[in-house]
Amino acid sequence: MSDKEIICPLPGIFYRSASPEQPRYKEPGDAIEPGDVIGLVEVMKSFHEVKAETSGVIDDFLIENESPVNAGQPIVRLK
Repeated sequence: MSDKEIICPLPGIFYRSASPEQPRYKEPGDAIEPGDVIGLVEVMKSFHEVKAETSGVIDDFLIENESPVNAGQPIVRLK
């Protein structure tokens, strides 16, 4: 498989924006570079940024907004 994925570094709840009123960090079709924030993971009321480690274009989010996610689980597919 030639697609790359962004893997969740820790378990928690995945959010695509900083708050419901804020725009989402990234959308499918957006170009990303290493260090770009693509979402947040909430762990025990603390929020941790999920950052891209490689460049590419977001093909799809594999986890829905406000959904549980496990450490090591792919959350974004890049093309």
